[in-house]
Amino acid sequence: MWDLSILQVVPGLRMAAPRDAERLRTQLREAVEVDDAPTVLRYPKGAVAEEMPAVGKVGSMDLLRRAGDAGHGKDLLIVGVGTMAQVAVEVADRMADQGIGVTVVDPLWIKPLDEALVTEAAEHSVVAVVEDNGRTGAVGDAVSRLLRDHDVDVPVRSFGIEQEFLTHAKRERILEQQGLTPQELSRKLTETVARRTENEPAAEPA
Repeated sequence: MWDLSILQVVPGLRMAAPRDAERLRTQLREAVEVDDAPTVLRYPKGAVAEEMPAVGKVGSMDLLRRAGDAGHGKDLLIVGVGTMAQVAVEVADRMADQGIGVTVVDPLWIKPLDEALVTEAAEHSVVAVVEDNGRTGAVGDAVSRLLRDHDVDVPVRSFGIEQEFLTHAKRERILEQQGLTPQELSRKLTETVARRTENEPAAEPA
């Protein structure tokens, strides 16, 4: 649960987090073809996630949901890391039912991050990163740093595992205890978007 954080500090290393079996096969082939740097594929224990095809691309990233497709504004961008992309899509669907526009991207390769994420983030009011790793120093922190480096002033919320020694349990139980479920994430992110919307200045009349 700390591997994404530890490996972030290795210079030149490339790291992938496939969301399902199809992406695991594809990214394994890509990793083998890399001949100028070490590569890592990170896939968790447990059942293989149900295949989830992309609906489009944002740079090299897979687009899984687009806020405008449901007729809503671009309220929230969720970066779903690895198999947590499945959870992110469920969150997006739940929030869309409440009239909140949510875009979901799967970065596929999480080190280095695709800079297309910068432009996408700038078009949304809030960015959230959902990962099954310790929150300190992992993908959420990398996304925040990337946006800061490009002067993109969009708030970023990171959802992951607390930095503590956890009682041994099955993966599903740990995710539930950490609040990494569609129900809990939807609730927290709905509150975040609502606060952001309240604080945004009203548009001036044309």
